[in-house]
Amino acid sequence: MDSGENLPRRADDPVAQLARQDLDPMSVAELDQRVADLEAEIERVRRHRDRAVNHRASADALFKR
Repeated sequence: MDSGENLPRRADDPVAQLARQDLDPMSVAELDQRVADLEAEIERVRRHRDRAVNHRASADALFKR
């Protein structure tokens, strides 16, 4: 478990802002678009995370001689 997992999020945290947004006024098409946008963002974050992990592993391998 991450030590920061139980801490409250900052008020300006984008994820917290998304979670507070009222979805009732949105149409089905708007909700579908929101899901597609969020899935694209999740994929972008995963690619960035994977690059960071690979970069770290490469650095570790280089300096562990």
